[in-house]
Amino acid sequence: MTGAHLGPGPFLPAAIRRQMAAKRQHEKVAFGVLWLLALLLLVPLVGIVGYLVVGGLPAISWEFLTQGPKDMMRSGGIFPAIAGTLLLVLGSSLVAVPLGVAGGLYLSEYARPTLFTRLVRLAVVNLAGVPSVVYGLFGLSLFVFFLKMGVSVMAGSLTLGLMVLPVVIAATEEAARNVPQSHRHASLALGATKWHTVRHVVLPGAMPGILTGIILAVSRAAGETAPIMFTAAAFFLPRLPQSPFDPVMALPYHLYVLSTEVAQADPKVRLGTALVLVTLVLASNLVAIILRSRMRARLGGGGV
Repeated sequence: MTGAHLGPGPFLPAAIRRQMAAKRQHEKVAFGVLWLLALLLLVPLVGIVGYLVVGGLPAISWEFLTQGPKDMMRSGGIFPAIAGTLLLVLGSSLVAVPLGVAGGLYLSEYARPTLFTRLVRLAVVNLAGVPSVVYGLFGLSLFVFFLKMGVSVMAGSLTLGLMVLPVVIAATEEAARNVPQSHRHASLALGATKWHTVRHVVLPGAMPGILTGIILAVSRAAGETAPIMFTAAAFFLPRLPQSPFDPVMALPYHLYVLSTEVAQADPKVRLGTALVLVTLVLASNLVAIILRSRMRARLGGGGV
């Protein structure tokens, strides 16, 4: 019968129907377990954010966000710490993003499968898992003492940039490899050079995945304490830096100081500082996610 569609149910043997029903039941159980695991992941996140909002929101005010700390950080605001965090994130991004994207594209498009290339990839993977305190000590030795930058925005930005560089390299290489080879072949067949193909075909197609790596890098750089504690952050500095070689206050270190060093600090100030830090990280992630979504839409869903 041309064009006729016979449903599988009534025409299959009873044993096969029972087997298919059992598989569907197993599938429902598996999806239920996955939903439960997702819910278990969301519960701590919602609990932490809710705790910060309830405890820290009363401390949030215009003065808290725009003034410097007073009375040895027992009162006043956190504006220098906010500005210092933004400067460090911007500086580390200027270091990590160009080098990371260039390194990832080189490994994906130009590097030959040699022993040296395999060692480089192994080093990138290992460096991505090195604890941040090790990067802090490395930055202290190299940038602060050896290069005589002192505890400064420059030293902290370089240290954070090196810390998140492996994340950007790995994300860029993976995103570039996921661009279909047919796109490259079509570009080369039309007479484009290798660099033109990488710049106008591979890089736009990989950009959503690259932005994912940048999101992870920015989030890590904004929330780290150990590297900036050794290389950039000042204990108490109620003013903005005047040059890249001045120290700064930063929200993670400021929060650490409020929690461990400042006697009789108002708990609302600590929670308010933590809430501002989390909000900045979420806001930067949201901006990057929106950019990534727009790029995917512009590529017609073909991005990585």
